Amino acid sequence: MHINEVIKKILRKFGVEVHRFSPASSPTAQLVASLQKFDIDLVFDVGANAGQFVTEMRDGGFEGNVLSFEPLTSAYDDLQKVSERDSKWDLYPRCALGDKDGEIEINIAGNSASSSVLPMLDSHLSAAPHTAYVGKESVPLLTLDGVAPTYIEKYQNPFLKIDTQGFEWAVLDGASNILPQIRGVLLELSLIPLYEGQYLWEDVVSRMKQEGFTLWAIQPGFTDPHDGRTLQCDGIFFRLP
Repeated sequence: MHINEVIKKILRKFGVEVHRFSPASSPTAQLVASLQKFDIDLVFDVGANAGQFVTEMRDGGFEGNVLSFEPLTSAYDDLQKVSERDSKWDLYPRCALGDKDGEIEINIAGNSASSSVLPMLDSHLSAAPHTAYVGKESVPLLTLDGVAPTYIEKYQNPFLKIDTQGFEWAVLDGASNILPQIRGVLLELSLIPLYEGQYLWEDVVSRMKQEGFTLWAIQPGFTDPHDGRTLQCDGIFFRLP
């Protein structure tokens, strides 16, 4: 047996698997390569949490500008600390994004990242009990149509990432005016209902097609650790020339 196969076998016994950092084997490398192909120069990071998404992109080589949005106070505090070291990474004042201006209540999940405006269903809880809601927080609610235009006019190929745990549809509704200027979108595609009232993957893919986007890539997301079923994945869409 080749030495590499021996090492892989040993690592797998400890639950670890190592892959080459390339678009064929790494979701981060795939995303960064896609952003580079379409000359993305600005990323709207909606649902930034503590900055994990942008940190991974930076580690993967993305050097463009970023504007992050995050509603939760605790996550926003962490986000400020990590982003202040990056001159191309800006934060919008703490808020949620949706389909109208006002105020909205966010359910805070035990792991923070699974927090959502929508009630969490048992299908989510059974796969990840640690994500159960532990509190609520009221936050300002804005639309991308209201806050994005002054940023978009400075860039050629903006990209929209939405990670709002079932609330993606409302974010898109609030971005109807600026969406034609967006070159690409990354959002979650749920294969089964995980949050009450959310749209599933078929509807989201159909809507993106109607908006002029082509499904470019599908990346791993939320998998039930008990039976291996894919519950949610990430879809990357681009406007093709």
